[in-house]
Amino acid sequence: MENGITPVRVRFAPSPTGHMHLGSARTALYDYLLAKKTGGKFILRIEDTDQKRYVEGAEQELIEGLRWLGVDFDEGPDIGGPFGPYRQSERKGIYLKYAEQLVESGHAYYCFCTPERLTKVREEQQRRKEAPHYDGNCRNIRIEEARQRIEKGEKHVIRFKTPKEGTTTVKDLLRGEITVENRTLDDYILVKSDGWALYHLAAMVDDHLMKITHVIRGSEWLPSLPLHSLIMQAFNWPEPVWVHLSVFLKPSGKGKMSKREKDELLKDGYSIFIKDLKDLGYLPEAVVNWVSLMGWSFDDHTEFFTLSDLIDKFSLEQLNPSPAAINFSKLDHFNGLHIRNLTDEELARRITPFFTAKGIKTDAEKMKKIAPILKERIATLDESVEMAGFFFKDKVLPAVEELVPKGLTPAQAREILLESHIILSAVGNFSHKEAEEPMRAYVESSGFSAGQVFGVLRVAITGQKVSPPLFESMEIIGKEVVLQRLQQSIRLIDQE
Repeated sequence: MENGITPVRVRFAPSPTGHMHLGSARTALYDYLLAKKTGGKFILRIEDTDQKRYVEGAEQELIEGLRWLGVDFDEGPDIGGPFGPYRQSERKGIYLKYAEQLVESGHAYYCFCTPERLTKVREEQQRRKEAPHYDGNCRNIRIEEARQRIEKGEKHVIRFKTPKEGTTTVKDLLRGEITVENRTLDDYILVKSDGWALYHLAAMVDDHLMKITHVIRGSEWLPSLPLHSLIMQAFNWPEPVWVHLSVFLKPSGKGKMSKREKDELLKDGYSIFIKDLKDLGYLPEAVVNWVSLMGWSFDDHTEFFTLSDLIDKFSLEQLNPSPAAINFSKLDHFNGLHIRNLTDEELARRITPFFTAKGIKTDAEKMKKIAPILKERIATLDESVEMAGFFFKDKVLPAVEELVPKGLTPAQAREILLESHIILSAVGNFSHKEAEEPMRAYVESSGFSAGQVFGVLRVAITGQKVSPPLFESMEIIGKEVVLQRLQQSIRLIDQE
């Protein structure tokens, strides 16, 4: 116990069945924050007993996603720990042992019903307009008889013997007491005919053996909560603190967010998958800040949080069970804030891979100079390539129609370029201040507006209508290259 706080043991237990999404990231983040806040342990456990849905590479992506977010775990499949193994597929024998224990104590039973019989039962229930459920056909077979049938090779599953009378009450930290009538619960399968335990048994056994104190998970598990509580009670195990998080809604606020929206979101440059957000140029700090506030708040006005701020301020009592709409505009907002919070050196380091990915060869010194003039102008890291790719080009060849802005003739644009070349050739120290002063004087005397003169210059030097500040950019590019680009643009106008 530290400062009167009991250290927790929490687990993030994803299935390796696809890409890591925002819901998983939020669960892992809250686990991590609670563990760090209390001096406890955060465990990664891979729930891979459903071999049919297993996706190759998904576990590695989960681990990389957590590490990218800065959410490091203390025990897990790749680093080990005192309660391993941390993959459920490596714990098959453990679950069978505990399933047999439930059978022995009368809390579970062997079921020999064939798929054909179960289908027939379900069809009859549907005809009677009943909710589909197991009819208890094998519920009272004596253990001795069941074991004889198993020895003869008869296929079977193990089902939980759910009490059929009374009620089960479980407390969720955010929702209070939840009570269900036991007669509405099914005799759920705990172990399939192939010997693999289902999540309901495996997760409860693991949570007990790994000494998990708090189970933080999505609200989709609420319907299973009575069963999980009953399994814990059947073993006489203390239950963890149950915390079921709020549901994520689509950005419109209508309907639950699902993985199927991926393609539609990507068209707008967004995604609910962590790997995509990384590739789209979002900072892990911004994603963490954004996700943390979808279901938790510190007060009614503080929004900007670093990971260490969150560790300091997080508490389960401030979680909110109300559905949270995913607001990507907020993500852009936080990303901008966190980009501006980086040092220039760190921003340079973070944007470099985006240039490399586009085949642009960068240089570290120039990148350090570019970072401060980009900082206020980009919402995502990948925007830096479009905004600043011209710094690394040997030549810039703008279209003539872009060199001649609205309201000017080609001859006037040529005049601006020629005069600018003469003025800038005479500048000794090619700093942005030294270059800007005579160019401002030229604007005053030329009869052209600043927008016209600097618009022509910008396109000639950068090849684009929007760029970082013009004179700071010219200083980084250097006098020789600036003059070459002005001459090249004059030639382009002459060729028309």
